Amino acid sequence: MKIESAKYLTSAVKSSDFISDGIEFAFVGRSNVGKSSFINSLLGKKIARTSSTPGRTRMINYFLINNSFRFVDLPGYGYHKAGKQNILLWSTLMEDYLKECKCLKRVFMLVDIRHKPSELDKDMLAYLTYNAIPFKIVATKADKIAKSKVGNYVKIIAKELNVMPLNILAYSSETLLNKDKILDIIENDINI
Repeated sequence: MKIESAKYLTSAVKSSDFISDGIEFAFVGRSNVGKSSFINSLLGKKIARTSSTPGRTRMINYFLINNSFRFVDLPGYGYHKAGKQNILLWSTLMEDYLKECKCLKRVFMLVDIRHKPSELDKDMLAYLTYNAIPFKIVATKADKIAKSKVGNYVKIIAKELNVMPLNILAYSSETLLNKDKILDIIENDINI
């Protein structure tokens, strides 16, 4: 698949703002996992807002891709300095989206390849599994470790999450490692 166009569409701050038709791919992960960089690297342009400060994505942001489907950037989880009220608001918004969205083809769940998955990552995976939401785990920041160690790190994450290593793709927003595989997954999901 080739990304030919991408533009910001809208943001949702409550469930009544959700788009109810079409095809969507959502992106979720801990704050500071590189979610915006991941989206931007897939698109080949800076469209999702990146920041060195965790917890910047506070709404659900929609991007129209190739005038035919959407990328949906969900709020990052696990940023404790945001305050309990904000964390509750973001998690409720995200859960409402995952529960209510009928357009969702797949969730790309991002984890940092350099760190063991957190309890929140495990909770998110359990939620996706329990609700039969198709997902792919993406281990970001693969360029931050030696190429020869990527496979070992993926195995560690797989063991922590209790999934097969084949369910995880190492990814780098810098080198675009496995970008083609991510885009192939999206293309296949659209054509099913």
